[in-house]
Order: sequence, then C-alpha cells, then structure tokens
Amino acid sequence: MLSSAQTPRLLRSPTTTTTTLKCFHSSPIPTSASTPPPPSQILTTRKSLLSRQTSAVDLAKSFLHRLRRHEPQLSSFLHVSPDETVLKQAEELDNKIKNNEEVGPLAGVLVGVKDNICTYDMPSTAGSRLLENYRPPFDATVVRKLRERGAIVVGKTNLDEFGMGSTTEGSAYQEGHRGAQLQLFLLDNAWWHWEVILVEVSGNRASFCGVVGLKPTYGRVSRYGLVAYASSLDVIGCFGSSVADAGILLHTVSGHDKFDATSSKREVPNYASQFVPIDYLESKPLKGLRVGVIRETFEDGVDSEVISTVRDAVSHLEELGCTVSEVSLPSYSLGLPAYYILASSESSSNLSRYDGVRYGNQVFGDELNSLYGDSRAQGFGSEVKMRILMGTYALSAGYYDAYYKRAQQVRTIIRNSFKDALDKNDILISPAAPSVAYKIGEKKNDPLAMYAGDIMTVNVNLAGLPALVLPCGFVEGGSAGLPVGFQMIGAAFDEEKLLKIGHIFEQTLQGYSFVPPLVADEWTC
Repeated sequence: MLSSAQTPRLLRSPTTTTTTLKCFHSSPIPTSASTPPPPSQILTTRKSLLSRQTSAVDLAKSFLHRLRRHEPQLSSFLHVSPDETVLKQAEELDNKIKNNEEVGPLAGVLVGVKDNICTYDMPSTAGSRLLENYRPPFDATVVRKLRERGAIVVGKTNLDEFGMGSTTEGSAYQEGHRGAQLQLFLLDNAWWHWEVILVEVSGNRASFCGVVGLKPTYGRVSRYGLVAYASSLDVIGCFGSSVADAGILLHTVSGHDKFDATSSKREVPNYASQFVPIDYLESKPLKGLRVGVIRETFEDGVDSEVISTVRDAVSHLEELGCTVSEVSLPSYSLGLPAYYILASSESSSNLSRYDGVRYGNQVFGDELNSLYGDSRAQGFGSEVKMRILMGTYALSAGYYDAYYKRAQQVRTIIRNSFKDALDKNDILISPAAPSVAYKIGEKKNDPLAMYAGDIMTVNVNLAGLPALVLPCGFVEGGSAGLPVGFQMIGAAFDEEKLLKIGHIFEQTLQGYSFVPPLVADEWTC
C-alpha cells in the first residue's frame, strides 16, 4: 500500500488557480489546485465500449464535432478523414461488440498520424509542397499494426517540412495558429482527449505540450513507411496523455519488420505488466534504483525556472526511494553540432530522390537540369534547402574528414559516455528542453537559437537510446503557466524500466490542472 510518506506530491504550478488565455476565450477557466493521476485513455475507452456505456460512433461523433469546430483556428491537421469514413469504421466496431465478437486492444481508439508517415487512404506530404499530391499505395508498418488492432486513424497532423523544426512554423501548408507555445501535438492529444498520436518523436515537443512522449531505442519500431529525413536518427515513437497509453501504443507498433533491415529482432516485452495501480505500491516503490542527474544539462543556457521544476521532480524520485547522484558527460555540448552535421548530410542524400521525375511534383522545363532545379526550387522550403546545402557541403571532397567524419567520431564518444554512465546508473535525468515553449515567431528567423532548443534530446538520438519525457510542473509564461517536462534516459532496449519508473512517478505526483481554451464555449478571435 502507498504509505503516508508517499502522499502524492504536488507539481510546481502557477500561483493562481484561474487560467486566462487571451485571444482564445472570453472568460477565465477555473481549475483545481490538485488533480488525480492521469488515467489511461486507451483502457478507459475499451472498458466503456465493452461495458456498453458508450459506443464507438458516439465517441467518434463527439471528437469530429470538436475538430470541425476548432480546426480552422488551430491548423493542427493537414488532412482529416471524411466523417462518413470514420463513422463507418466506428459502426463496424459497434456491431462486433454487439455480436460479442473479439475486438482488438485498440478498438475505438482515435489516432492521429504525423504526416511524414505513410497512409494508403490519405495524403502523406511530410509538410512539403513537393509531395503535395502524393498518396501512398500502402500503409507504413506502424499504421498497419494500429489498424489491425482496432484503432481508427482520423487524420494526418501538421509538421515542419520533412520534420525539420519544432514549431510547425516551417510547414509548407499552414503554420499552427498557436505556434510552439501550444503545439498541435497537445491539441491533438491530452487536451482533446485523444488516446494516442503516432509521430517521429522529439522530446522537447512533448515537454512543450505537457504530455508524455516516448522515444524508443533505434530499431525497436520499424521505419518502413516513414518519409526519410536522417535514416540513422529517425525513430517513430508516440505521445499520450499518460505513461500507460504510451506503453500500450509502443507494444502495439514494436517488433521486427522484414521490410526494415534496421528493425531489431529482440523480443518485445509486455509493457502493460509494469503498470501497477497506486494502491498496490510500497512506501518506497523505487527503492534501490540508481538515478544519475546529468550535470551539463543544468548549466548555463537553461532557464532557471526549468531547472528548479526539474529538480523538484528529482526530489520526488528520491522520496520514492531512488538513490540520486550527479554524473558528468563532458561530451554533451558536442552533440548539437554533431547531430546537425549528420542529420543535414543524411537529409542531403535522402532528399536527392525528389527530382520531379521519380518523386515529387514535376515542374516542366526545356531541359533536364531546369526540370530538376525548378522542381526543387519551387517544392522545397527555405529550411530544407539550407539543410541540404549544409549536408552536401559536409559530404563534399575536401571537407568530408573535417565535418562528417569528425561528427561520426563525436557520435562514438557520446555513445561511450552514455554507456559508462548507464553502467553505473539505472536511468539518467535531464530537462527535456532548456526552456518552455516559444512564442509564435520568437525563433523563426534565428535558426541557431531554434537548433539550440534540441540540445537535450539530440544526444539521445545520436546514441540510439530510449527516452521518456514526462510533465513535471509549470512555470509562469504570460497569462498562463506553461508546462515543463523532464527526460528519463535508459539503456538500449530498456523501455520496460523507463515505463515502470515513469508510471510510478506519474501516479504519485498530482498537480495543477492546466485547462486549455478548447473547452471554452466562446472564442474571441
């Protein structure tokens, strides 16, 4: 049982219990100073359907109504399935339940898929004009697995072109109306009571949005059907409103795939077995767990309020029985330049296929060079062009050793430093991002500042390790508190341990409820 010593700890939160977001609703939304741990939306949905408390059609209608009402202001989707398509799938599910037929573990779960993951029945543009009319003839492996287990794919979410960015401001189609501060992932997920959203995941986005983000070990999940950006770094992961949802989704999409030679043949554990109810936890449920706090991630360049909030989270882990120590990874600062050299180099190679002949929209020219040049000039955005040029330069004769080869050497150093630290600790801790979410346009014209926002997560990508990002509190940001997340890093293929620790942390940490304006009835702009 949970002892009095483990009374759920409160999140660091804004001092007021009234949240007002200007320009989105005309009256403040009262919120509770303390809320219960987040439930699993997946399990809740399944239970309500099987008990006949609600129907899949009703759930789908409710979501589609909210989506149609608010999406024009939010620009969070690039494509939404027609209502009749979604409702037909929901009706088929209801009929199966009515006839006592077996349904999948994700039955009735509404899923949003990032638009750089292929779906046969919807466009897959990767946020680029060059793929504006592209409709894949197949589903990505992860999408196929979701559908086979009963999930309903509702639409394709907005993103920066080919995933090159963090705020959707680089999308070729529509900039998310609310920019990075309240990103589309948050709108798609916890605040709209979405169960899961499938993405090429980055921890700072989960942190910005106050949701759970899970980046698996490289190779745990098949990349077949993912529009390639940087092949040695791309990982398909998930966001959810709870650790349980992230774990259930990961279990669904993991496993070896014959279409992806980089996918691992390791057995996939039953992650759900790690989710112990709070009433069954001991007084020190994480006793003996060794936690290393990465010193370099709490130094200059990280907002003081973020540091304070994450340290509170570390203190809570100590209360749960963890032994906490500080570890130093001197190579941590080298990760950012190495990552962008490698990512740009790989994108230069991967995106060379978009020439207007084999792939991409064609712009007709008088001769081949002008066809290539015009197709790419009109199809690619400025950020993509810049990264292609950077990557081509780094790979060019005379500069390969100075840039690309050296970046690969740095990558090896980073991998070794993580291995050494994880040999002595069960998990490592860092902030998920050096700041809370940016304001619209704040860093759009300063690419170096935008890249610096990824400093906490790129090292994990370079090492190919799993990481779990959890919300741990709020800091003041304008008229409302903005969410802060911290990152737990584990050894390769040790997602099971991360999910167990994250679930216990989440269940024993109650916090301030930041209610979004989407629940408001009146909008002022």
